[in-house]
Amino acid sequence: MKGFSKSGSLLAIAAASGLLLTACGTTGGDSDSSASGGSCNVTLAYLGPTTGDYANLGLNIAGGAQVAIDEYKDKGGKCTVSLKKFDSQGDPTKATPLAKTIIDDESVVGVVGPAFSGESDATGAAFNEAGLVTVSASATNPDLTKNGWTTFHRVLGTDSDQGPGAAKYITDTVKAKKVFVIDDASEYGKGLADSVADTLGSAVTARDTVQQKQTDFSATVTKVKASGADAVFYGGYYAEASLLKKQLTQAGWNGTYVTGDGSLDPQFVKAAGAKAAEGTVFTCPCAPSPADFTKKYEKVNGGKEPGTYSAEGYDATNVLLAGIDAGDATREKLLDFVNSYDADGLTKHIKFTDGDVSEVVIYTYVVKNGQIVPQGEVK
Repeated sequence: MKGFSKSGSLLAIAAASGLLLTACGTTGGDSDSSASGGSCNVTLAYLGPTTGDYANLGLNIAGGAQVAIDEYKDKGGKCTVSLKKFDSQGDPTKATPLAKTIIDDESVVGVVGPAFSGESDATGAAFNEAGLVTVSASATNPDLTKNGWTTFHRVLGTDSDQGPGAAKYITDTVKAKKVFVIDDASEYGKGLADSVADTLGSAVTARDTVQQKQTDFSATVTKVKASGADAVFYGGYYAEASLLKKQLTQAGWNGTYVTGDGSLDPQFVKAAGAKAAEGTVFTCPCAPSPADFTKKYEKVNGGKEPGTYSAEGYDATNVLLAGIDAGDATREKLLDFVNSYDADGLTKHIKFTDGDVSEVVIYTYVVKNGQIVPQGEVK
């Protein structure tokens, strides 16, 4: 990645030292991987998409979690820690029964995830009732920490942070006068689009809503062209964002297309086509992966490069691993450990206030010559 200023430390957190106080239950037989220790056996669950239209974002997080698990093993962690992956496909209706399965598995002491805001909202109450701590690398809807849950945490900023950042970029850098705001009606997409629109105020010339899995955006394209908008902001995921951008370009619209973290994936460029994707801007409360982490990630994940939220997945997992290694390897103790966590991570300093991380960074990325590259931090 090209260098530019970053907030917070780029040093990976070290597992906290301490004596293991209690032995824990054995892991299930369908574990994807494990970090071998000796004093106890515990399981961390990953809940998010690993297949389906939005799989790439989930796989990025799971890959980051795997790097943390492998490092824990190499450092001689006190427990054998297994990672079980539960594929929600990013669908709240699929995530709900998976959450019950996770809760019913007594070996699971913590959850990396849920990945998406909708599934976080659908499962949060159940995890809270079970006292099972969750640390999301990517769920950004601000309302998720307003439910009174003590178990939900996230290692990144929210749509309330990203929305004003995107709006600032649109007004200060793009210098757009008329902005057409579109969302995909999802918990995440609408929330982010609302935040952008509220900040832009009178600069929003019109709004529209599309649906997930939609492929024909001709009606929206017609509205955008008729509005005279010189910029579009799209709140949603890359599967639809890419096709919308492709169809806008085919229709001759040549304004600036800005979208959020849900679209920040190479699949956007592939589906839109390099020519149509060129110049697309992405905002994200996620940091570019530093070179040393990229090397570790590629080694652990078969040569695949880290992507959006890989580094945050690594941070989220390390928060849980630090508690396990400190002897807090039960659900109750690990929840208390995470609630009082205060240490440097790879992407930022991590400390939680009612589940939200105290340090927030918003970055922009842009498509240049068919590649997504970082631009810098939105101040």
